[in-house]
Parts: sequence; C-alpha cells; structure tokens
Amino acid sequence: MKTNITALFLLVTGFIFAQQQENFKITDEWLAHIEQMAPSETTVKDVSKKKILVFSKATGFDHWTIPHNVEMLKILGKKTDAFEVHVGYDIENFDKKNLKKYDAVVFNNCNPRGKKRDLFSDLLEDNTSFSAQEIAAKSAQYEKNLLDYVAKGGGLMILHGAIVVQNNSMEFSKMTGGSFDYHPKQQEMHVKEVDPNHPLVQAFKGNGLTHVDEPYFFKNAYFDYNFRPLLYIDNNKIEGIRHTVTNDKNYVSWIKRHGKGRVFYSSPSHNAQSLDHPELLQFFLDGLQYVVGDLKCDDSPIGK
Repeated sequence: MKTNITALFLLVTGFIFAQQQENFKITDEWLAHIEQMAPSETTVKDVSKKKILVFSKATGFDHWTIPHNVEMLKILGKKTDAFEVHVGYDIENFDKKNLKKYDAVVFNNCNPRGKKRDLFSDLLEDNTSFSAQEIAAKSAQYEKNLLDYVAKGGGLMILHGAIVVQNNSMEFSKMTGGSFDYHPKQQEMHVKEVDPNHPLVQAFKGNGLTHVDEPYFFKNAYFDYNFRPLLYIDNNKIEGIRHTVTNDKNYVSWIKRHGKGRVFYSSPSHNAQSLDHPELLQFFLDGLQYVVGDLKCDDSPIGK
C-alpha cells in the first residue's frame, strides 16, 4: 500500500514540476537564436523609425524574463530597423517632458509590491525621502502623466505581469482594459485566436500557440469588455480556476483605444521559453506597430 501511495505521489509531483519552466541566463547562443528567429521586416513597411521606452523595473515579484524581454525587443527593433529601444528603470521616466520623447511605452513585467499595487508609489518610496503624503500626491501625478500621455496619442504595450502596475486604480484599469485578479499554477495551454482573420494575430496562421504559462484571470474594467480581444484560453481546459466563470473564453490578449492613443496587452508569456516561437515574436512586433499607429486594424470594443 505504501509503495502505491509513494508511486502516486511521485507521479503527481512529477507532473506538477514538469509544467514549470527552468530559469536560464542570457547567453550569446540564446541571443543569436532569437535574432535568427526574429522577423526581418515589419508587417507595415516604409514607416518612420519610432522611439520606444521599455520600462523594466519591478518593485514586487521580479519576473526572471525581464532581461530576456529587453533583449528580445532590442533585437526586434534593430533587425527591422523600425524601433529605437531605450530601457528605463527610474521614476523620472514618467515626467511629462520625458514621455513626450517616445512614440510608445512598453511595460515589461514591472510589477509593484504588496496589496497597494502602486508602482509609482513604490519607486518614490525606494528612491526619495518624501513623506507619505508627498508620495501619494506625486504617485497620483505620475499616473495622470501616463494616462494623459496615452490619451493624447502615445502608445502603451503591456507585457504579462505589468498589467498590475496600478492594479487598484479604476481609471488605470479602464485605460488598460482590466486589472489582474489571480492565476492558477503554470500549465501547458493552447492559446487561440478570437478572430483568425484579424491582422494582429496573422502570425499564428490560425493555429494559436501552445506553451507553458500562467493562465491569467482579470477583474475591474475587464468585464466591461472595452477592448478588441485577440487571444483567449478555454476555461474548460484550465486547472485551478477559483471562481465560477460565465464565459468559456478567458481573453488573455487584447487591443484598445484610449483617447487618441492605443493599448496592446499580452498575458503570454511568463517564461522566456515561450520566445522560442517565431510567431510570438511576430505578434509582439505587430503589437508594437499597432501602438505606435503604423498598423491600422479593428480595435473597436466588443462591449458586454
């Protein structure tokens, strides 16, 4: 009997750990591999070179893929010669004058800490001697700077965990399309296109993407569906869902307008292994072209 229990335990734990993806360091070989897979041309050609800020400072959960995403985005920009990529880590990047330098901002897994879920407040607490009252006021101003930047025509691309940047702000949630709620354990999942004919998902050629990732679930403005969904996962095939769901489809990537600006969100991916899919690299490149306004497509909200 003990033998059977032990065998069952090993089988279950082996399955769980098989779903985890091991961290790995960036090497010259990995960079060469990504460069070889990355697209050589943008989908929309003959456009001016755009300036991108990739903000990559996490104060909370530190995704190990942050530096991998930085290198991936640099490669996309350099290989296509379409984007000039600047990497930022400091709160001053969100000054009004600084934001004006860029055609778009990429939030690269810049997760805040604790229940407050306020990245700007965290950065001020860590790098200034301001009082709590001053931090609250300045954090609100930095948030407004970003909201205004997008509303006036700036682009915003959000990668995976960065959806939590201002997770308790409803105004921010309305701009981004939703706030993070929770995620079950990492597991293999088949991410599918909502509309295989939409230009933003042409990279997947109707086949979707199968990879190991965290299935993200959302709250706040998400349920207004004030976005155009791109990718979804089938809730019936996800293990560990906490709440009753009324929609079999859980959207994990979308685009939307915010004023004159554009927002692109992609929950894929938590692991750098997912970048080993050329179609995902193309998807990110097309997302960049969308947020800077070069790739025109249907971004009308589906609504409730």
